[in-house]
Amino acid sequence: MAKPLVLHPSDTIAVLTERAKAGDDPLGLGVALVAPVSSGHKVARVAMAAGTPVIKFGQFIGQTTVAVAAGDHVHTHNCVFANPEKDYAISADLAAAQLAIPRTDRLTFDGYARADGRIGTRNFIALVATVNCSATVIRRAASEIGASGLLDDYANVDGIVALAHGTGCGMANSGRGFDILDRVLWGHAIHPNVGATVFVGLGCEVMQIARMQSHFGDAGTDRFHALTIQDTGGTRATIDAIKAHVAEILPQVNAITRTPQPMSALRVALQCGGSDGFSSITANPALGIASDLIVGQGGTAILSETPEIYGAEQLLLRRAADEKIAEKLIAQIKWWEDYAAQNGGSMDNNPSPGNKQGGITTILEKSLGAAAKAGSTPLTEVYDYGETVTQAGFVFMDTPGYDPVSVTGQIAGGAQIVVFTTGRGSAFGSKPAPTIKLATSDRLFNQMPDDMDMNTGDILSGGVSMADKGREIFDLIRATASGQVTKSEALDLGDNEFVPWQIGAVM
Repeated sequence: MAKPLVLHPSDTIAVLTERAKAGDDPLGLGVALVAPVSSGHKVARVAMAAGTPVIKFGQFIGQTTVAVAAGDHVHTHNCVFANPEKDYAISADLAAAQLAIPRTDRLTFDGYARADGRIGTRNFIALVATVNCSATVIRRAASEIGASGLLDDYANVDGIVALAHGTGCGMANSGRGFDILDRVLWGHAIHPNVGATVFVGLGCEVMQIARMQSHFGDAGTDRFHALTIQDTGGTRATIDAIKAHVAEILPQVNAITRTPQPMSALRVALQCGGSDGFSSITANPALGIASDLIVGQGGTAILSETPEIYGAEQLLLRRAADEKIAEKLIAQIKWWEDYAAQNGGSMDNNPSPGNKQGGITTILEKSLGAAAKAGSTPLTEVYDYGETVTQAGFVFMDTPGYDPVSVTGQIAGGAQIVVFTTGRGSAFGSKPAPTIKLATSDRLFNQMPDDMDMNTGDILSGGVSMADKGREIFDLIRATASGQVTKSEALDLGDNEFVPWQIGAVM
């Protein structure tokens, strides 16, 4: 069988690249496995007593619960999470991170230039529900518009997206939960991939239409339109009013065309979901190379999922541009520790059952792989959930690890492209920003061909270099920004993946 991977000289484990049978001796130590072990899982390189740190990538990922012999399978049956030491050497690697920024010729993509100076990669009309009570209305209107063929004559309009959600009422009218929803709704309404927005409310909800109108005022009425079901005359009348307004504004939205725009205008959201033991070896570090190339172009790479960098945050803090930025991230980590404890949870509730089946044992192991998506350049800013991203370079946004909620925040912040790595498989898609999905293995790429945009498994199976694969991902991001359709777009995914983070009391 293929030799297991040793990812760092100090590692106490190695990673299997193919399934081992009972009786196999994958490390050649003269120790036969007592049961089969799947690819992506770990085997011990050395004997370890109970309570011994388990090391992968040269980093602590957990500790043994019993004595482990050299050659044994190392996983949840004999390795558990333990709180890592928070040895934060803030900005210790900043100089090296600055040198890691690629110096390349500036490139362009074909995008939509908006009046506010931002650049879109798509051109949607957004129907935005301010409350769950108007969710059915906007979904019905979008469905009827799509079925009518109304859009057929407007080649520059990518479609109608109905942004419905399950909140907007039964909540406090101030505080963090309210601010998050406000940021998310407005962030999608003004998103560079949106040419016009229709806000739809019931009329009596907490998240009032007037709140949205206060954002844009009279000057924005050409791009933003608002109506309520109660004032318009009910469900059917509101659906018809939405359809009539869309028909009226379609020529205006269609008038824009793609023109060459600098890659520096791109904000790329970095995501992973359904991770496996190869995520940290193929797709995530390859995406990290692409992230560095985006940063080298003057663009922005947005890492998120705070619970899924837990235990690896020190690697990001070591390249923080300054102490203020580092303190923001540390505060977010502490908030999540308190939040999990208040709700009777643990930061090791993640990884999921599927992650564990794929070979990931603890959140610390998962976090090391997740952080690899961020490449090697300086951490230039830290944002709250859904906050507008204005700083170029590698930045971090506080979000949950749950993919739909996390991506919703990143798109609200202005991300025009989402790149999503997966090892177990994912059927995720997003609107108005398209999602590119990267498979970690040949097996997954061949198993889900209609969902996966690119295979990174050939880093192991075909000897493709990490640098070449990273450049391939960068080129795919550029092509997608110019209008190339992703697999999730072809499947029309994304209408049900708009999930604002609901935090605070439901009343």
